[in-house]
Amino acid sequence: MVRINTIFKRLRGKRILILGFGREGKSSLAFLKKFLPHAEVGIADKNEAAFKDLSVNPNDPTSPKLYFGDNYFDAINDYDIVLKTPGISLLNKNVDLSKITSQTDLFLEEFHSQIIGITGTKGKSTTSTLIYHLLKESGRDAILAGNIGIPIFDVIENISNSTIIVFELSAHQLQFIHRSPHIGILLNVFEEHLDHFGTFNAYRDAKFNIIKKMSDCDWAVTTDEFCYEAAELMIHSLNYQYYDFDVDWEKVPLKGDHNRLNIKAALCAIHAFGVTIDDVIPHLYTFKPLEHRQELVGTFGGVTFYNDSISTIPQAAIAAMQTIKNVTFLLLGGFDREIDYTPLIDYLTKNPVMHILYTGKAGHRMFEMLQNAGYQGDIKNFKDLNEAFEIIKSESKSGDVCLLSPAAASYDQYRNFEERGRIYKDLATLFSSALK
Repeated sequence: MVRINTIFKRLRGKRILILGFGREGKSSLAFLKKFLPHAEVGIADKNEAAFKDLSVNPNDPTSPKLYFGDNYFDAINDYDIVLKTPGISLLNKNVDLSKITSQTDLFLEEFHSQIIGITGTKGKSTTSTLIYHLLKESGRDAILAGNIGIPIFDVIENISNSTIIVFELSAHQLQFIHRSPHIGILLNVFEEHLDHFGTFNAYRDAKFNIIKKMSDCDWAVTTDEFCYEAAELMIHSLNYQYYDFDVDWEKVPLKGDHNRLNIKAALCAIHAFGVTIDDVIPHLYTFKPLEHRQELVGTFGGVTFYNDSISTIPQAAIAAMQTIKNVTFLLLGGFDREIDYTPLIDYLTKNPVMHILYTGKAGHRMFEMLQNAGYQGDIKNFKDLNEAFEIIKSESKSGDVCLLSPAAASYDQYRNFEERGRIYKDLATLFSSALK
């Protein structure tokens, strides 16, 4: 039997509501059906279409009760405990927070001593995947799950007492937890997800939970900003910014100063877990960078294309331009989360790009800020990526570099940043230009 005693203790005998029925909600239902088949379960999601593949028998007392529509939150009142999924915001909701838990919260309580948890506004997926790669390639028993796209309950049966659990954690997952991981990496915190949290301080507080609820035998791996706060809480900490390792940086596939910091954080965390660094460093050189992160798509029609669709904040776009030299076409904009674009405007004013193409409400706001800053470069609007590529075709010359690094979310046109990136890559591979 898989070791989930603490999870059973929290759930057994309770009326359980799954709040949100996306990937993690479906995972929670499968877990409950397998391990607590007689539990009284409800599922609430605003979108009725979320239940289209779910078979429900109203005459079966073990079949879940469904709630949807504008008042789906009212279902919380009828249940003892709520398994909230990350995408559901409780902002401005009158909810009894003592009922709120999640896969992340339950899992951390049971397995905390085996977990390396990773969060940060940017870099957490790369750092998580890198840690997993280094551990696996050096012969350790390790699993990767969490915000990377794998609900933690989906892999719970693969865990033994010796498994090292590499757990990517978003602020959404960390918001309502009662225990931090044994090793917690806090990479950085920039303005993001203000639509979910309401204020930057609320978002920052959620991120800080990755180390705030540690015990005296745990380790925080973080930066100057948070090491001071960790010290106030009497938490052991490693400031990864100041560590150096015997790495041949020219051979490492991850490029840029930001990725060097991600690598240092990964190595510090592995060291804190008790793994010998010399065992894992050789495997740095075989790591394959993740898709949509400063990804070289190729050169087509004389133009070299890079896909950085993961860029949803100004700091990410700045990092991309600092790593990818001589960008001549920069694609910006998308869904507007009302974050502050001043850092990006300041950077572009000092480091102008020949052609800036913008889209969406976020792009329009950047355009207005650039105008107000007296930006002199060529700036054009595009309604979709097809139109953007028409502009590039008419304006490009051999040797140009085109970078998609939007500094904005994708939800105004796409399901997610992955879809945006894939469409960009498809259009790039078909690109041809009457070279000037």
